[in-house]
Amino acid sequence: MRLPAFIGLGTQKGGTTSLQRLLADHPGVFLPPVKEVQFFSLHHGRGAEWYSRHYAGASPHQLCGDITPYYLFHPAVPERLQRALPQARLVVLLRDPVERALSGLFHSIRLGLEPLPPEQALAAEAGRLAGAEGQLLAGLAEHHSHQVHSYLSRSRYEQQLARYEALFPAEQLLILRSEDFFSDPEPLWRQLLAFLELDAVPLPAQLPVENAGQGEARGVDPALRQSLRQQLEPTYAAMAQRYGLGWP
Repeated sequence: MRLPAFIGLGTQKGGTTSLQRLLADHPGVFLPPVKEVQFFSLHHGRGAEWYSRHYAGASPHQLCGDITPYYLFHPAVPERLQRALPQARLVVLLRDPVERALSGLFHSIRLGLEPLPPEQALAAEAGRLAGAEGQLLAGLAEHHSHQVHSYLSRSRYEQQLARYEALFPAEQLLILRSEDFFSDPEPLWRQLLAFLELDAVPLPAQLPVENAGQGEARGVDPALRQSLRQQLEPTYAAMAQRYGLGWP
């Protein structure tokens, strides 16, 4: 069975769709036609043979990958992934936590998944997600609010990364800033190809920008943005201290 050698863990609204486009064009990479296979999250019960069928079209020389941003946040995925693919290389794109939370919120609103206005949706998050992690760890196949109403929670990167660091050695984990991917992609691209042991190929003249929002976050009340920054301050501090990643 062909299975992935690398996994794009996330984060949601962090540039993973653009990364998918770039890697899919690399001749040494095979990615499934449909982004977000969700095997280790929503479809784990279907078994490894179902998963492997997504890679049936890969050539022998190609490196298979799976880019599913829900993997970073889903609490059961790290152990499932470690059991199935202990040697997998793991790639994480992380965006400014406040900007990611707002982008995720407006993404759900645009898709009709969030009926509440922004401030009410953020206030309702804790109640909607109460008990979700325990249920998912106990084997629940899907928790709707955990998947689509997790705004601040998905931006608490230090908690999510800790689950992977407990199971995988540091050399199998590459953590990158999304902002660098779009503002100065060349060094990041070289770093990623070296990490995946892929031949160097040039970036396209125009970097693909996929699944972008419509700029709704620019109209957010500054007081709400400041409140989110205060709530996520432990994440900013942890990311700077542990990984040397900072955001203004």
